[in-house]
Amino acid sequence: MDRRTALRALAAAGLAPWGGLQAQPAFPSKPLRIVVPFAAGGVGDLTARAVATGLAARLGQPVVIDNRPGAGGVVAADAVARAEPDGHTLFLMSNGTAVTASLFKALPYDTVAGFTPISTLGVFDIAVLVPADSPHHTLGQLLAHARAHPGRLNIGSINTGSTQHLAAELFKSSAAIDAQVVPFNGTPALITALRGRQVDVGVEILGPALPQVRAGALRVLAVASEQRSAALPDLPTAAESGVKGFVAASWNALAAPARTPRAVVDRLQREVVASVATPAVQQQLRALNVEPRTSTPEQAAALLKSDIERWRAVIERAGIPRQ
Repeated sequence: MDRRTALRALAAAGLAPWGGLQAQPAFPSKPLRIVVPFAAGGVGDLTARAVATGLAARLGQPVVIDNRPGAGGVVAADAVARAEPDGHTLFLMSNGTAVTASLFKALPYDTVAGFTPISTLGVFDIAVLVPADSPHHTLGQLLAHARAHPGRLNIGSINTGSTQHLAAELFKSSAAIDAQVVPFNGTPALITALRGRQVDVGVEILGPALPQVRAGALRVLAVASEQRSAALPDLPTAAESGVKGFVAASWNALAAPARTPRAVVDRLQREVVASVATPAVQQQLRALNVEPRTSTPEQAAALLKSDIERWRAVIERAGIPRQ
């Protein structure tokens, strides 16, 4: 047997020739860390903590949450992109990751090539909201009013460049209405403005507004999801209400640094899917108004890419300056 044939035989048997290659250590070999681009206590943070508890039980290692808010998620993403690609440092990726890639002229990492998505964790609906005493009881009524009074409708959202702000711009263009989008500094300010009739309609994630809806202070006209909300199953989607192009949702996913071995990614994906499927994690996520939804790594990667293109088009159409 010549040298080349011997090497092939050893490789096929999974053996390292002459001790020159070392076997990969078992995974996981130490505690895991999920870097979260949000402050503690928010929906993203609590989603990560719920999944981390399930992962720790299945992997036999602690899973620590490392909150690193700032710069639209850039601080957290950069920390993970630079981490050792061994599966022990993970990133709580979100639709905000796609927005940042679309909004910033330059980033210290490549949003697509710098990470290996593992699985989505859940999605949460974006809703069209009006004050409880609004004369508009359907999305069709609101749009008829907007078209009869061009330029007079005010659409509230939060923070310029946020997913909600871009979703409001997408709503405006998809519905083909002449309206003003008014960003507020956070959800409480938007809800206060809606209740005070300072804006006619708001576009916001459903979960934080749901207590106001259930208390009778706000009313939901539609959700922008592809399917009806589990929290309000009788509520139509925007597409069902005639606004076909208004499809947007917030989501979270887990990702690892690029070049993480596929075997490690596959193990993590299996454990994430199993963890999210447990009744305890399902209950925790639904209490946050997050609909549990896992995926393959390829599906998560495709979602990231499609959202980057979606929000880039919205930004360009709305004339929002890139930062």
